Amino acid sequence: MSIAVIGAGTIGKAVVRAFLARGDGPRIYATRRNLTGLADLEGAGIVIGRDNAEAAREADTIILAVKPGDVLPVLTRLKGEVGRKLVISLAAAVPIAYLRKAAPDAHYVRAMPNVAAIVRASFTPYCVAPEVTPDERATAIGLVEAFGAAVEVEEEHFDALTALSGSGPAYVLTVAEALMYAGIKAGLPRALALRASLETLVGAAKLALEGGLHPAELRDMVVTPGGVAIEGIYELEDSAIRTAFMRAIEKATAKSALIAEKIGKANGIG
Repeated sequence: MSIAVIGAGTIGKAVVRAFLARGDGPRIYATRRNLTGLADLEGAGIVIGRDNAEAAREADTIILAVKPGDVLPVLTRLKGEVGRKLVISLAAAVPIAYLRKAAPDAHYVRAMPNVAAIVRASFTPYCVAPEVTPDERATAIGLVEAFGAAVEVEEEHFDALTALSGSGPAYVLTVAEALMYAGIKAGLPRALALRASLETLVGAAKLALEGGLHPAELRDMVVTPGGVAIEGIYELEDSAIRTAFMRAIEKATAKSALIAEKIGKANGIG
């Protein structure tokens, strides 16, 4: 198998590294306008360059990792090289219907990894267009699972998932930073406060994923009458933290839909 990663920026490079880490690597072509950003991949057997068309022509599968506003122009220019190949788009806010307008014959999978793909710990929802063959589906699933956990979803959920899991590391890392500063305020050394915050988030997530209980039930295992945890929970509830997160996801979901609308209008769609 050979893969072209078109737009090897932050997510694109994470994708390349995830494939390399599996050890059963396909031949990878990676493109980027500024090749200095790919210099660290040169010794890894990756073919790097600026020519998107050449990379797409040589590859069996094309992964689009460019910015959302650039996806349709780039794909339009690659229409001749893409043909009926499998194309996996990692761009937020660009529906499969838009992709078809740019290159009608390609077979599309849409996926939304997050930055945790860098350490192969992304949560990646994906959807598969009807024209994708069973073999192509298996290929696509194998590729997106290289980033971490992957779940097939209906495309209608992508705006909300872009807001929740696609952008989610930014929210969680904000919480981690807040916990770190809270620890520093309580007198902990900075490095210890940061390590305690991050390990606690990882452990809580692992417990919720594997413990078989609702997060509320697990939280109540920590909260004891008149204890330390309830004192902290009271302060958090008083600050309307749940509402703040709900508003954040709601606003981010709406922004994803708005970006899709703007991309459509800019490309004469809709």
